Amino acid sequence: MTLANNNFAVADWIIFAGSLFLSGCIGIYHAISGGKQRTTKDFLMGNRKLKTLPVAVSILVSFLSAILILGAPAEMYTKGTQYYMNVFGQMAAVVLGTILFVPLFYPLKLTSMFEYVELRFKSRATRLTATARAVTADELIYTGVASFAPSTALQAVSGFPEWASFLLIGCVCTFYTFMGGLKAVVWVDAFQSIIMFGSLLAIIIKATVEVGGFGNVWELNDDWGRIDFWNFDVDPTIRHTFWALTLGGMVNWIGTFGASQQSMQRFCALPSLRQAKIAVLLNCVGVSVMVTCACAAGISVFAYYVMKGCDPYTNKDIKNTNQIIPNFVMEKLNFPGIPGLFIAGLFSGALSTVSSNLSSLVATAWEDVIKPHVHHKSDFVQTWITKCLVLVFGAIGVGVAFIVKTLGGTVLQVSLSFMGASGGALNGFIVLGAFFPCCNWIGAIVGPIVSYAVMMWIGIAKYSVIGVEEKLDFPTQNCPVKNTSTSLFTTQITPYPMTANTNMITTVNTHVSASPDELSGLDRLYSLSYLWYATLGLIISVVIGLIVSFITGPTKPKDLDPAYLIPWCDRLCCYLPSSFRSYCYCGVDHENQEPVLAIRYGNSVEDKEGNEPQVFVLSKDNNINNQHQLVDVKHNKPEKGFLVH
Repeated sequence: MTLANNNFAVADWIIFAGSLFLSGCIGIYHAISGGKQRTTKDFLMGNRKLKTLPVAVSILVSFLSAILILGAPAEMYTKGTQYYMNVFGQMAAVVLGTILFVPLFYPLKLTSMFEYVELRFKSRATRLTATARAVTADELIYTGVASFAPSTALQAVSGFPEWASFLLIGCVCTFYTFMGGLKAVVWVDAFQSIIMFGSLLAIIIKATVEVGGFGNVWELNDDWGRIDFWNFDVDPTIRHTFWALTLGGMVNWIGTFGASQQSMQRFCALPSLRQAKIAVLLNCVGVSVMVTCACAAGISVFAYYVMKGCDPYTNKDIKNTNQIIPNFVMEKLNFPGIPGLFIAGLFSGALSTVSSNLSSLVATAWEDVIKPHVHHKSDFVQTWITKCLVLVFGAIGVGVAFIVKTLGGTVLQVSLSFMGASGGALNGFIVLGAFFPCCNWIGAIVGPIVSYAVMMWIGIAKYSVIGVEEKLDFPTQNCPVKNTSTSLFTTQITPYPMTANTNMITTVNTHVSASPDELSGLDRLYSLSYLWYATLGLIISVVIGLIVSFITGPTKPKDLDPAYLIPWCDRLCCYLPSSFRSYCYCGVDHENQEPVLAIRYGNSVEDKEGNEPQVFVLSKDNNINNQHQLVDVKHNKPEKGFLVH
């Protein structure tokens, strides 16, 4: 029995279509309720009155998409349990993102993360550079790439063509984002997370029951050499080690949860800083649950095929290891409605990722590029411009999906490597601004650009290095005799850090040639594990950025507002002497210049039309008991107003 021979039943199509229909209904509901998306504030930021739990879930599923449902189980199936250690790197990233970045961005009440770059460096060129790099290199490409996992799976189990899936994902995402804005995206994400979790849970339960309990699952994986968590080798060319998965993974993901447009846009849409911190921190729970379930599905399905005695990939029942989970679903969960639930889970993951990217693209393009030219227009006109941007980027996303499809599998992996390699460069804009007061706008442009160029070079060259032989065996004793020849294959994970530090797992054929010890010179550099890409990229960004800043004239501490810097010693090393902490801040007095947030619009929080309040900070020499001198954060202009508590 092969995967292609299985077809959807009527019940499967009903469940699948029902999930898409409900997603659209959520968009319609938010289009006709509340503020009815009449203002850009409501459309792009949910009027900054969203709920904590849905926002937390939305942040989670924006990055843990359909690729997780197919990719993580395939990784565990083919390479063993070492990959699971990455969950601890992700959890550490969530904690650090909550401590460091949420208190930086939230008080500024930003819509686009790159607005921070302009405020910090007082340079629009820096902001536009960061915007262009993120939009073109990450969000637009990944909007198309994210459609592949569910499209190929649906085609395999039902014959539904890939091109129709691209159109379906693009149209559904565009529809509910156009209708309901950020509110719809967040609530649809929350709804879709239930489907994603349910589909994984069904696989785990069925596979475990077939094997005779989770104890047998663990024992069978151990017998076949799959249980391995503690590879402490420090060689950075080894694909997965404890250090690469935890430390490298932490750097990969910290920008995703704390300093990406998708995450920042959501936690800044909450009513208070406390709720923003809680929403991001809850992702520790979400990450641990979802990744654990995905990994458990992989080892459970492997145990089932051990009991069966025939690996479907070696037996050529499937084309690549990403189809292992769909193959199991059609083989053992082929009850009316269950395959439909599984495909709905895959599509839910894709919809959550694509809609998140779509919402982020619109917010970024509006705030960074278009708004300065149409600020004199009415809010009604501005809102319709943002809605038209949804249609434009939705159409482009579908187009990118078709383009990437025509490029073929190898080029697809290279495209994903480019996005993974760009993570360090993107994080470099924020890290240089938030942690290094001496960095100027020239260094903030040159550092990330050099980092991006170098990491792209390494990413391209990586495919010139011949692969290393895999040592794990696969069950073939009960396979038909004509198909018992064993194929050598490697499963390569390519990271997507920006917006999204998402892992794409794909299978490629390679030739066995060299071991890591035999590599030398540039080949060793090209063999660097993908988990260290973001770390190396960030180091290059910071080092080059600081060198250029010192050559061109570093920024003076007196010219900086502490609101744009992170007092990292106070938050991470508060036990250190204050003199040492002051030295680390390069002359910026965080203790005495810490701004007090005030919101003012005339003499009230909002005007009668519901326009968003301007954000100000109290200047350091003012008394906070009466009327105060306020400083406009965005335009650095003094304003008279009242402190609003």
